[in-house]
Amino acid sequence: MKLEWMGNHRALVEKIIRYGNAYSNTYKLQRSYGTDVMFSASQIQTLEYILEAEDKEEKMSEMALRLGISRSTFSKNVKNLKEKGLLEKYHLSGNRKDIYVKPSTKGREVYAEYTEFVRKLCFDEIFQYADHISATDQANFIRILDKLADVLVWYGEKEQEQRKLVKIDPVDA
Repeated sequence: MKLEWMGNHRALVEKIIRYGNAYSNTYKLQRSYGTDVMFSASQIQTLEYILEAEDKEEKMSEMALRLGISRSTFSKNVKNLKEKGLLEKYHLSGNRKDIYVKPSTKGREVYAEYTEFVRKLCFDEIFQYADHISATDQANFIRILDKLADVLVWYGEKEQEQRKLVKIDPVDA
């Protein structure tokens, strides 16, 4: 069967699917990524967002939303990163409810080692290709990726909304 609905974009869709599958297969695997600490891609992304938001005093829930993951997943990542000594938790005096997280000295060091490793592994080459793409084409590619992410997040939320508690008939149990 020909997949005519994709028109001449089949190669692009195939590469997006290939990347998504490769990423999902490794997203939660613990690896060293050129450091002496084992962590997952999900955890390092959490650390990265915490480093990036350090001056903003963002709450954990706000960072999770920006990263596009559930608050539960973000909290689990924070817990794991704290246990590894990469994060420290804080609250404001007089407000114990809102939790803030900051990178530890070790967290900064590990992140610097990680970025050096992945930069050499693939991003130097990716950036060389990106340097030859016009600003308009880069903006369009970013829109494509945003649309894909928005649809996945929306559909995931939609599927969760449809779940209902169904009473089990004692005869069926």
